Amino acid sequence: MAIINFVRDYERVAKFQLGRYVGLKGPGVVFIVPIIQSMMKVDMREIFFDVPPQTNITKDNANVDVDFVVYMRVVDPEKTVLEVVNFVGAARQLAMTTLRAVIGDMNLDDVLSRREEINQGMQTKLDEVTNRWGVKVTAVEIREIQPPPAIQEAMTRQMSAERTRRAQITESEGQRDAEINVAEGNKRAAILRAEGEKQAAILEAEGHRQAQILEAEGFANALQQIYETARGVDANTMGLQYLDMMRELATKENSTWIVPLDFTRIAASVQEQLGAASSDGGGDRN
Repeated sequence: MAIINFVRDYERVAKFQLGRYVGLKGPGVVFIVPIIQSMMKVDMREIFFDVPPQTNITKDNANVDVDFVVYMRVVDPEKTVLEVVNFVGAARQLAMTTLRAVIGDMNLDDVLSRREEINQGMQTKLDEVTNRWGVKVTAVEIREIQPPPAIQEAMTRQMSAERTRRAQITESEGQRDAEINVAEGNKRAAILRAEGEKQAAILEAEGHRQAQILEAEGFANALQQIYETARGVDANTMGLQYLDMMRELATKENSTWIVPLDFTRIAASVQEQLGAASSDGGGDRN
């Protein structure tokens, strides 16, 4: 053993004198007196080891092969040197037995679907034991879980059936949505068509009402004009209009005369009016 030893930053040295532990040294230069003193280096870096596939029996008696990786680092070199001979080998054996215990408490479906929970459970159980060795288990990662061939075949059939079921559900939902969209479109079209017909009927009725109003207003204006004109017509003009009408009727062929009872009174009134007009005319001439 060299007298002068160089200890790196990631290393520590457990120093013994006459076989008795005297403390940790490093990093830096560590002097060792031959024969009287000795030392043991401890690597403080994180290390890992993998566990080859192990056959485990689940709670429902299914065989599964599991392989995984364990990550750990030394946190207390004194315990690592004094409490365990080979902490890596001890941790490997502990990991295999811990895996059997964890898998044995779970059903096959849980083992296949709850991988993260298995990792966490194994890390906790391993760390409880390795803590007394001055070693911290930082992670446990399962790489592969291999069920028996018969179970794999059943899982494949189940997965295929599940995909078929999902495809049928998706297809039926798509058909349902399409029918809903078509029905909604037909409903909206019917509503718009009915709304259009209603508006057309309203417009037609409004036009008819306006036409009637205009026609009534025109008739009222005509009556008003007749009334205004009739107010300025004297009795002579009315008598002459009456006689002119009688003359026009007499000129028509196949005319049947119906003489009203008061015809003589009308004729006398006309004659009187005409005589009065002649008298007024003669007086003017004198």
